[in-house]
Amino acid sequence: MGAVSGIVAAVAGLASAQLAAAAGRPEASPVTAVGGAVVDLTPVAVREWAIRLFGTSDKLVLGLGILAVLAALAVGTGLLAVRHLPAALAVTGGFGLVGALAALSRPEASWRDALPSLVGALVSAGVLYLLVTAAGRTRPAGAPQGRADSMDLRRFGRLVVAVLAASAGVGIGARRLGAHGSADATASRARFRLPRPTVPAPPVPAGADLRVPGLGPFLTPNPDFYRVDTALVVPRVDADTWRLRIHGEGVTRPLELDLRQLLARPVVEHDITLTCVSNEVGGPYAGNARWLGVRLGDLLREAGVRPPSQGGTADQLVARSVDGMTIGTPVEAVMDGRAALLAVGMNGRPLPFAHGFPVRMVVPGLYGYVSACKWLAELRLTTFAAYDAYWVRRSWAQQAVVKTQARIDTPRPYADLSPGRVAVAGVAWAQHRGIERVQVRVDGGPWQEARLGTADGVDTWRQWVWPWQATPGRHRLEVRATDGAGAVQTGVRTGTVPDGATGWHTVDVNVRALG
Repeated sequence: MGAVSGIVAAVAGLASAQLAAAAGRPEASPVTAVGGAVVDLTPVAVREWAIRLFGTSDKLVLGLGILAVLAALAVGTGLLAVRHLPAALAVTGGFGLVGALAALSRPEASWRDALPSLVGALVSAGVLYLLVTAAGRTRPAGAPQGRADSMDLRRFGRLVVAVLAASAGVGIGARRLGAHGSADATASRARFRLPRPTVPAPPVPAGADLRVPGLGPFLTPNPDFYRVDTALVVPRVDADTWRLRIHGEGVTRPLELDLRQLLARPVVEHDITLTCVSNEVGGPYAGNARWLGVRLGDLLREAGVRPPSQGGTADQLVARSVDGMTIGTPVEAVMDGRAALLAVGMNGRPLPFAHGFPVRMVVPGLYGYVSACKWLAELRLTTFAAYDAYWVRRSWAQQAVVKTQARIDTPRPYADLSPGRVAVAGVAWAQHRGIERVQVRVDGGPWQEARLGTADGVDTWRQWVWPWQATPGRHRLEVRATDGAGAVQTGVRTGTVPDGATGWHTVDVNVRALG
């Protein structure tokens, strides 16, 4: 009964905390706040291991892990309460304090963010006291511990069911309140209509999509586009109240814009491939989309900013999202003429919430952690010497140009193939340099030229295919690319830290014997 009391008290406390967070900021709920603090404190090597192991489900796994730890602690607290109730109540208060401190440590936090954890701890302590006191009355006088009167045990059971039912009601209320809190954002996205581009992107050229079985489409559908970020709760920003502030060193005309004012400027369209720095060689964290937005370089010039090459004093543009994430981008790269955008559209649709609605940054040629801020709220001009953005403070490089990479998408690793003609195909990318050639070899033999799909500019990946006459046995396939500057992809294997992985992607397959 002590263990049951601890679990039920924890459920009641979490439901109450969730309701309090829904009435304020969802990011302040204990599980989210503690999860965010765990992400911040996790060593880089452990975080990269989690991404490799769990992929884009890493946040779900983290949340489930926190709940599992809380369940174990709740059982222990309930057992302690049976023997020493004041100590158990003090432990419960300590859990609430940990959650409150975690909430206050988050970016953009205010003192109100501590309230959900404190409310949850108070409710949990009250329920624990109620249940453990009731459990103590179920044991007849003189009976050994663990021996309960059946009638009183039924009363205890009814009390447990009542608390769980009330907690469920509170949880449903929290869910509905949270949905109501994000309803304005959802409605604003539903109302939002993408503007017609002043400079539309040309159609994807014929032959860019090779349509090889096992090879994904040239433009990645929005639901399939990778997502790697630290947001345990996806921010849902109301486009009608969204504002962007541009200020800082070298800004002679500070700007503050709403969405309508931003889109009063020329709107352009570009096909751009994005890549995450956490992408291992051959990994899935790359995607290609058609982005619609306003040129970021033009907006900075409007604010009076000059790049360092023209005497500007700021060399870093720090983008801040609504949840406090900071990303530092070289000013020179944003203003050198490339298609750096404040994007509002993705593949002909408003940005999905998970990909930054209403406005995000897209800068081709740089890894996302130094260029692709989502849920954008502020742009501040400063220097790399004066400020380290979020990831730089966690052992990643200040500046990170996308490395030339090629990936084999088909056949899959350890595939069992029939002998004969096999299409070996994949994608290669070197954003802002382009791909000039892709070569494949088998079992360390001579490099063979693959056929490239038609180029769609220098900022997108290129599909490639090579016809292989497969013979029986086990074989190793390797691929490498050469970028538009003539640099051949290195075969030296390095990890993702501090500025992206290198090496040739290899795939081992088995070709069945004839007959």
